[in-house]
Amino acid sequence: MCRIICLIFAVVVFGVSVFSQDRRAQLGIGGGSYILFGDVLVEEDKQSGVKPLLYEIVLNNSGGTTASRQFVSAGGRYQFINLATGHYELVVLLEHEEVARSRVEITGGPASERIRHDLHLAWKAKATPAKPATISAADFYKRTASNEKLFIKAREATDQKRYDDSIRTLQELVAADPRDFQAWTELGTVYLFRQKYDESESAYVRSVTERPEFFLGQMNLGRLRVVRKNFEGAIEPLTAAVTIQPTSADANYYLGESYLQIKKGSKAVGYLYEAIKLDPIGKADAHLRLATLYNAAGLKDKAVIEYEEFLKKKPAHPDSKKFRDYIAANKK
Repeated sequence: MCRIICLIFAVVVFGVSVFSQDRRAQLGIGGGSYILFGDVLVEEDKQSGVKPLLYEIVLNNSGGTTASRQFVSAGGRYQFINLATGHYELVVLLEHEEVARSRVEITGGPASERIRHDLHLAWKAKATPAKPATISAADFYKRTASNEKLFIKAREATDQKRYDDSIRTLQELVAADPRDFQAWTELGTVYLFRQKYDESESAYVRSVTERPEFFLGQMNLGRLRVVRKNFEGAIEPLTAAVTIQPTSADANYYLGESYLQIKKGSKAVGYLYEAIKLDPIGKADAHLRLATLYNAAGLKDKAVIEYEEFLKKKPAHPDSKKFRDYIAANKK
């Protein structure tokens, strides 16, 4: 049976909604001005056999509810219009089996901005199905009808940038059900939008305390601690995030960066290379982090390689001349 077994570049993919306008509003999508689009590029191996024809792209909101889906052929293009700012999750399915998952945050920008994200997949034939990297069971949380209304109300307020209203609603929700780990994560994110970092971290901590297997909670907690330069504290949640979702380029990158910052370069290297493998363009800066590490260790030949790889991906970088000068001075 054929399977996609390697996600090279995980990006957001949005399809044509199959929901009514009222349902779209409940899910927190639509009503915005952002357009996300891109090509689905599939690198196929040279083995013979039937290749997959269609890939199912599922868009979830931050609470794990499916908001939209689209079937895209290899080489085809996806597009999702009227997207509001907020947090989303992309799931890629092949023959109803999950093969990739990534989180997407839309933070804002020029009105009607068109944002391109190409999706690069590597396909190989395999005798047995690849085990999907799924955490759907850990993500699921069943609320009462009244609490679900509160959750939807809070997300609508967040998408409309009424952050104080969202915070009050989420506080009401977690007071009614302190075990709602998704609501705690959402609350942490809204606090972050309001630059209330202590409150944000406390909410994320509560989320992962209630559900340690929840990737989004662990990832958000780790990333917040990186932003706050608490690199030592970031390692535990980011390690959990990588364990839960090994194919997350972000989790690997931030974990590698945290180890670098506490001067444990030997532990950083593997995660930074994995981030590059999973997202070669989006995580190209990992080459610079590796080059800095190798240069400090006196391994200038390895630093040269990393600078060269970086320049292949971002030749117009503002510091490209400095990098080329380093290569010219140190290449053997």
